[in-house]
Amino acid sequence: MHDRELRSQIEAAARMLRAGGVVAFPTETVYGLGADATNPEAVRKIFEIKGRPADHPLIVHIADASLLDRWAEEIPEAARRLAERFWPGPLTLILRRQRHVPDAVTGGQDTVGLRVPDHPVALALLQELGPEKALAAPSANRFGRISPTTAQHVRAELGEAADMVLDGGPCRVGLESTIVSFVGGTPLLLRPGGISFAALKAALGERIEMPGTAQPAIRVSGSLPSHYAPVTPLEVLSVESLQRRSRELVKQGQRVAVLGLTVAYPDSPHLLRFQMPTEAAAYAHSLYATLRQLDDANFNFILAESPPLSIDWQAVNDRLRRAATVYYLNETQPLEKMYEEIS
Repeated sequence: MHDRELRSQIEAAARMLRAGGVVAFPTETVYGLGADATNPEAVRKIFEIKGRPADHPLIVHIADASLLDRWAEEIPEAARRLAERFWPGPLTLILRRQRHVPDAVTGGQDTVGLRVPDHPVALALLQELGPEKALAAPSANRFGRISPTTAQHVRAELGEAADMVLDGGPCRVGLESTIVSFVGGTPLLLRPGGISFAALKAALGERIEMPGTAQPAIRVSGSLPSHYAPVTPLEVLSVESLQRRSRELVKQGQRVAVLGLTVAYPDSPHLLRFQMPTEAAAYAHSLYATLRQLDDANFNFILAESPPLSIDWQAVNDRLRRAATVYYLNETQPLEKMYEEIS
């Protein structure tokens, strides 16, 4: 798409949003389904399109960090440090909301999730809307399903439900943003994502709590036990269990796709192996697109070799655990111990 055509599309999207419409747009993480965050009726359309529970809050996308105080209050200095370090970028901050933020955006909570997306199309759209507006946006997919990382993914899943789809190419990160809460004192990591735990710790220079420790849980996007799921049953297994399970399913005549990391699995008419990247960021980038591809190929089962249980793989393990129907290596304790050691 030429620059002039893209500019025209962005202007049309802004007009659509001001009129109460819903627009899918690209970010560096995944495609979002956006509405004017100041318009409760427009925001409610997002919930209708996605089939999303009304008490599940949305993330508000703003044009730059200077707008933080327009949407949040009682902002700790530590939160401002993270915004300065990582925005624009895949980091969402949970803060006390300003009174004007609609309940439809926050799920009725007194907190709001805010971030500045690191994508030229998203930023241009926010600039076009102006400083009085922002985009309330979850991922542009049906609730609980795989997040889209291309415009085609959005169109395939939502059809004509969105008023417009802005095409900004494939998403660079491929997994949703990291979510950190600053409600209650100590920073609390609520969802791992594009910013690593170690990077947060280095930027803050202070302890970060994990869910279920010192602070009460806060409802945030993508935090339910089952989420990001393909239609095809997904099982995440150790190498030994995966080899055994794949043989068992093939004997039954099932079509099986294997997401391998370290061990080769011989292809057969009923088994197809996909080699996944052995570096965490590259794996994250390709995960959702690969799962969508396998859904479209009508496999009976997807078997994924369990990634390393290490800090670098935290976000990938989180998404696989929520997406899987079977998660054999449900070893949360080793990860929690690692968090304790470096927090």
